[in-house]
Amino acid sequence: MQRVRAPVQYQDFLRSEARRRRYWARSVAGFARFAAARPNPTHHALAALEARGSLVGVITQNVDRLHHAAGSRRVVELHGALARVRCLGCGAYEARDALQGRLLALNPWLRDVDARVAPDGDAELDAAAEARFAVAPCLACGGVLKPDVVFFGENVPRHLVDAAFGMLDEADALVVLGSSLTVFSGFRFVRRASERGVPVAIVNRGVTRGDPHASLKLDAGVAEALDALQAPRSEPSSFG
Repeated sequence: MQRVRAPVQYQDFLRSEARRRRYWARSVAGFARFAAARPNPTHHALAALEARGSLVGVITQNVDRLHHAAGSRRVVELHGALARVRCLGCGAYEARDALQGRLLALNPWLRDVDARVAPDGDAELDAAAEARFAVAPCLACGGVLKPDVVFFGENVPRHLVDAAFGMLDEADALVVLGSSLTVFSGFRFVRRASERGVPVAIVNRGVTRGDPHASLKLDAGVAEALDALQAPRSEPSSFG
């Protein structure tokens, strides 16, 4: 049976030094795989739609920056991005790949650890390895570093929500690709579109929270539906 991974809880990360060691140890062990990820055809297709003026922009809950890597220019990352970290004390930012070098210098033994790694870069380590790990402090003030992403129990920053709503207000339709919309941070845009009479199309395998608000629902994979979505349009749309 596959082990279920517990998500990082924001308050636990703030309060527990052991929880921060656990997060960063697993992150360091899996970072190489995460950093090696490349855009897939869906990422490239959305970038192409934006380039030709058929797409206002992308609202995403992903934290991997692959939309940027594919060439998308206007992207709202609701849950942030793992590409950088932020100090909870002074607010200074540091690139995640730079921090990786500092963390490996403090924990060189992790270079030889053979761990099972999930697609999001979270690696399976035993409790002894997690307890042994040394966490690097902020270079500016010595404070606690946190990945610049939204953890469970943490609110999406208001400026990101406002930017996404602004993008939606420019669009003549909202298309949801490959999301069940279980998390409110994404569902709120379907609800706003419905309230304002903006058509909503959903492409997803299985039932989604937004289905009652959809003008069109395709129970299909995103990749197989993109050919139709790339048909020429006279007005731009917003994809979430």
